[in-house]
Amino acid sequence: MELRLLSKLKILILKSSSLGDVVQALPVLRLLKQHDPSSQIFWWLSADLLSLLESDPDLTGIFPFARHRWVSPQHWDELLLSVQQIRERAFDWVIDLQGLARSGFIAWLACGKLTVGLDDLREGAAGFYDLLIPRPSYYTHAVDWYLGALPLLGVPKHENFTWLPFRKDAASAIEQRWHPGGARWVIVNPGARWFNKRWPAEFYRELVQLITRSNPDVHVAVMGGKADAALGEAIVRGNPHQCLDLTGKTSLPEMIEWIRLSELIVTNDTGPMHVAAALDKPVVGIFGPTEQRRTGPYQQVDEVIRIPLPCAPCLKSTCAHERPLECLRAIPPSAVFAQVQKRLAKI
Repeated sequence: MELRLLSKLKILILKSSSLGDVVQALPVLRLLKQHDPSSQIFWWLSADLLSLLESDPDLTGIFPFARHRWVSPQHWDELLLSVQQIRERAFDWVIDLQGLARSGFIAWLACGKLTVGLDDLREGAAGFYDLLIPRPSYYTHAVDWYLGALPLLGVPKHENFTWLPFRKDAASAIEQRWHPGGARWVIVNPGARWFNKRWPAEFYRELVQLITRSNPDVHVAVMGGKADAALGEAIVRGNPHQCLDLTGKTSLPEMIEWIRLSELIVTNDTGPMHVAAALDKPVVGIFGPTEQRRTGPYQQVDEVIRIPLPCAPCLKSTCAHERPLECLRAIPPSAVFAQVQKRLAKI
């Protein structure tokens, strides 16, 4: 299929969730906009992530995906209206980086002149696309897979872009609420959507004690959502003087700016890990059931901590090991602390 030259194109990117996945897809947006500054680019995004891309300098607009509402027939009129609004834009390119049946269907309904999507066996979405984005190998990182859309469209790939632009309003809010000042901050992120991706909270508490005792000038901020409040309380309780509990207290832009002002993050495999990698912050990632080469911290996958077990990575959301969560519980706080010290020494 012959591609027209980039000139004032209207482009729709579909990548609705989750936080980490959307962050990993942002380089596609950045390079499309750099290559054609006159283009109008829209994003199909989960409603609970709107604050991530609101006011983004490279986006013309966002189509919210209200997943929890649209599963009910009484709200299908909202879905139909959204599809109608998408079609009215008459997109030249529709790029589906989600690769699921629902996103593929929306991409097809958009009726763009060219539809591009992931070559993925999940849910048969590939049948909706004109061009498929191949994953060169099983271990190809998600970021590189998404970037594979660009050669198909005649757009060059490079690393000269700002992944997550600075949010001055969020940084000002942090300064007013918490006064981080010029202190050295380390972030710990104990939560994760899958329970079996969570390194134990008591290990995080011990790790924080090791960090603060060995680095009196370092302060630790515990990051997470409202559901992680109990984890944050348990961790901070062990060292309240050098530890700040931020679980459930920051907006998404504030969380990003907290990570930006920090020196390092210790984290499970979850969204803030990908934010930190996008901000080029040192990541001490703790991995159990997931495969770091595919979805680890971009360009830092060799730095993650895991132990060799025959069943890991299992890529499953529940643990069937005879010793539950052994892939995480066998990682001692001392091993993570050693990695933290090594990374801090290089800053």
